[in-house]
Amino acid sequence: MQVYSGSSSAIAIPPCALTIGNFDGVHLGHQAMLAHLREAAHRRGLPTALLTFEPLPRELFTPLDPPARLTTLRDRLARLKAIGLVDYVIVQRFNRAFAALSPQAFIEKILCQQLHTRYLLIGDDFRFGAKREGDFGLLAAQPSFETEAMPTLALEGERVSSSLVRQALQQGDLVLAKCLLGADYQISGRVIHGKKLGRTLGFPTANVNLLHRKPALQGVFVVEAETTFGCLRGVASLGLNPTVTSAISPRPDYHLEVHFFDFAEDLYGQRITVRFLSKLRDEEKYDSIEQLVAQITRDAAAARAFFH
Repeated sequence: MQVYSGSSSAIAIPPCALTIGNFDGVHLGHQAMLAHLREAAHRRGLPTALLTFEPLPRELFTPLDPPARLTTLRDRLARLKAIGLVDYVIVQRFNRAFAALSPQAFIEKILCQQLHTRYLLIGDDFRFGAKREGDFGLLAAQPSFETEAMPTLALEGERVSSSLVRQALQQGDLVLAKCLLGADYQISGRVIHGKKLGRTLGFPTANVNLLHRKPALQGVFVVEAETTFGCLRGVASLGLNPTVTSAISPRPDYHLEVHFFDFAEDLYGQRITVRFLSKLRDEEKYDSIEQLVAQITRDAAAARAFFH
């Protein structure tokens, strides 16, 4: 899988079968679209390509209240590579200038001149161009490429979407989220230095850097993580740490802290992938550190019981 990012002027791909979208989470609906794209491309003798965006459009238009990110760009690309259905990924920098392109300019400049599109597969609700004025009808009228709309993938009567995954995670329904994603929900990041409060309480934690300030889920969870020391099991807190955070910031500062069982090695600077297996509870604020330690002890026992 070859990735082009940043300036679109450097893109050099052959005529292709293309799909377009955020692909946040790369859930089963996305995977079904990529499988359909691969099949259509094979019949036409074309490579497959995906045009995606960074940042996500709603992060540009609603910066104070963006949707929770399911995946970082790095994780999105890793998941696409693992699925193995895309030959080229074009990461378009989504800014005001790009958003202002008229639908016809988008077709001529991006789809035809830069990406040499011969076949285009889009979602049935796809809109594009300035003010989202472009639609399937406009694309289907273009003579230089063939356009097809992908029917919605439903799971038990509900449309599989990134919004539905976010809703499942927000409600702590990790079973549903796994069904929608085709895998356990996970967050990857580099282990950074924190306040080191956990070790003074008898529960040392790995503090995982969160690139996006608003996580898709919050609470205390049973987790396992892929590290350079292998797969480790533990209990994680993802949220605002209300007991030890006194001031309320106008921009919430979320933390992912993982306590690994029977582990004392150094993970600082390493990138780990944390998989969320079960939610134990929501975050709570305790009146004393002693109450917090007692609750962490119960959480750790419950997480160990989950594995055994």
